[in-house]
Amino acid sequence: MGKVFICDHPLIQHKLTFIRDETTNTKDFRELVDEVATLMAYEITRDIPLEKTTVKTPVSEAECQIISGRMLGLIPILRAGLGMVDGVLKLIPAAKVGHIGLYRDPETLQPVEYYVKLPTDVTERELIVIDPMLATGGSAIAAIDVLKKRNCTQIKMMNLIASPEGIRAVQEAHPDVDIYVAAIDTYLNEHGYIVPGLGDAGDRLFGTK
Repeated sequence: MGKVFICDHPLIQHKLTFIRDETTNTKDFRELVDEVATLMAYEITRDIPLEKTTVKTPVSEAECQIISGRMLGLIPILRAGLGMVDGVLKLIPAAKVGHIGLYRDPETLQPVEYYVKLPTDVTERELIVIDPMLATGGSAIAAIDVLKKRNCTQIKMMNLIASPEGIRAVQEAHPDVDIYVAAIDTYLNEHGYIVPGLGDAGDRLFGTK
């Protein structure tokens, strides 16, 4: 079963409080999400392997460590996932970015794929699927399905806030995928919103209703 990691660093939790606050304006909301994404990227890359190298300092040679050739890919789920990508790229500028677009069918309420654009070497990369909210888990499961159909095997999820229901759904559908979140909230309401949550992340990021 995939593990769930709560990124409980004080800076993340502090900024998440203002992200939740309904009085936070679009500009500040966007900046805070960007900052939390950077801090979460620090946590999600903790297990990247290192290899030894030697450099010459102004004083002498030094044995040091560098990242061991690990190639990463960021896969935001459109549109809200876009709000977290730049924050992750600040720490991992060499990562390639793919995009998966999904919408919910109004009759079946199931996610429907409408856009997929991935790096050509996506199967060789460790992928981080990014979406601020893990609510029902439907979009996350569908996005991971898209990647696995294309023979991707190294996949993690990154969310600001998750519901217990969403976590269970992803774990049942994709037990090999680890999930990184800043908070696990109480439950989903009848409209599919996480409670207490932060509202509609896409609308708050982009100033729409």
